[in-house]
Amino acid sequence: MRLTTKGRFAVTAMIDLAIRGGKAPVTLSSISERQCISLSYLEQLFGKLRRNNIVESVRGPGGGYYLARPANKISIAEIVIAVDEPLDATKCGGMGNCKGESKPCLTHELWMGLNEKILGYLQSVTLQQQVENANKQHSDSSVVALKKLSKPLTTSA
Repeated sequence: MRLTTKGRFAVTAMIDLAIRGGKAPVTLSSISERQCISLSYLEQLFGKLRRNNIVESVRGPGGGYYLARPANKISIAEIVIAVDEPLDATKCGGMGNCKGESKPCLTHELWMGLNEKILGYLQSVTLQQQVENANKQHSDSSVVALKKLSKPLTTSA
């Protein structure tokens, strides 16, 4: 099982939106620039996110997207599922017909258990938690940069 770029990009874009949203709608072009994700790809993803009531949009000048509800009420699983990302480690798509019409393979239950664990984990993680992680990482990198800059600079004349 692997999470494709669709799920990764959707989560990344939603974290960006949650960090910058609140005062005014956030444009997809600004998310595209900051996160290096194709604008047309973001348009497709946000269309699905809007249809699943995760984001809302405002048209016209000053328009863009904002969260449909608080970030602590949106799970990462919701985002991934909204963009049609399969969370399935089985070969049969969970149907149990791995070896024909009605016979599952020997490892079917193993992969179904993994599916449940992954889904459970992603349901337990909120968008707000990821915003806080991103803010912490960003502030930590700022501290490191400041420490590096605090060394005396020497110049030659």
